[in-house]
Amino acid sequence: MRTVIYTFIICMSLLSCQPKQQSRTAPWTLEQANQWQQQRGWLRGCNFLPSTAVNQLEMWQAETFDPETIDRELGWAAAIGMNCMRVFLHHAAWDADRAGFKKRMDQYLRIADKHGISTMFVFFCDCWNLTFTVGKQPDPKPGVHNSAWVSDPGNLLFEKPELIHLLEEYMKDIFTTFKNDKRIAVWDLFNEPGNSGYGEKRFDLLKKAFEWGWAVNPSQPFTAGLWSNHHTMYNMNKYQLDHSDVITYHDYHDLSSQRPAVDSLKRFGRPILCTEYMARRFNSTFQVVMPMLKAENVGAISWGLVAGKTNTHFGWDDPLPDLEEPPLWFHDIFRKDGTPFSQEEVDLIKSLCGK
Repeated sequence: MRTVIYTFIICMSLLSCQPKQQSRTAPWTLEQANQWQQQRGWLRGCNFLPSTAVNQLEMWQAETFDPETIDRELGWAAAIGMNCMRVFLHHAAWDADRAGFKKRMDQYLRIADKHGISTMFVFFCDCWNLTFTVGKQPDPKPGVHNSAWVSDPGNLLFEKPELIHLLEEYMKDIFTTFKNDKRIAVWDLFNEPGNSGYGEKRFDLLKKAFEWGWAVNPSQPFTAGLWSNHHTMYNMNKYQLDHSDVITYHDYHDLSSQRPAVDSLKRFGRPILCTEYMARRFNSTFQVVMPMLKAENVGAISWGLVAGKTNTHFGWDDPLPDLEEPPLWFHDIFRKDGTPFSQEEVDLIKSLCGK
């Protein structure tokens, strides 16, 4: 997902410490948030999709759900010391098979927990293809980054405003089902809200996502990550900072960007997680960024574990249809046979994770 990091947050006021209430209408207190971090420790991992899935729908639909590959690939993650995966859901897969969808979520969680891996589930997403259909998903376009990734709810909410009621039912159903599940570390309510040119057209859905979550009030924290400093995003960014229990952000650049971001966000006194980083072309590498994130106790969730059907080892705007893999991978760590793109990277990750 494309990002630029922000500098305006330095000037924002600190989050108010509002007490948690029975019927939640506010973020956790700083004490609650930092207690959560003490219990969870340093979270590190990847944005995870099994290599056999081209997008979220293919991951979660009954016909293509692939527990064997999930088990194998999460085993590779655990072996290098990773303990948290960020995993995207999709409301259309839930709506097509609600009971089955939740059973598959539970099956995924059982596999991850077996490997000592907690999960950050993501609900909405404003990136890549803005339309989607359930059923058989497109084949990946050779050498094209994320050619079939689908947003949620994409354009459909603008075409059918009544969809808002289904989205509310979806979120509340998932929250209610898993509200006390210790295998879930965080709920990420909205990935890069306003991306794909939507801007503040997504503000209403972002606010509703928090309100729907508060209505159920699960035991896990909520977040919605910052990803852009464009002036049109100011109000949404401020809302995300003011309402997230734990703060998350995206940054695909080196320490000249990452360090100021972390220093700025520390002023809010809440746990911080970088939930997207690691683009080798931009010097956002494990060697450059991950040691700093560990030293600052900032969660480190890179993009991509195994190079598969999403083709995220190819660059955002650099299609290479004639190559099986680019000479310099953009994202991802392992090939489908378990060999790493870089043994040096894997050795560093293991060292930082105490393996």
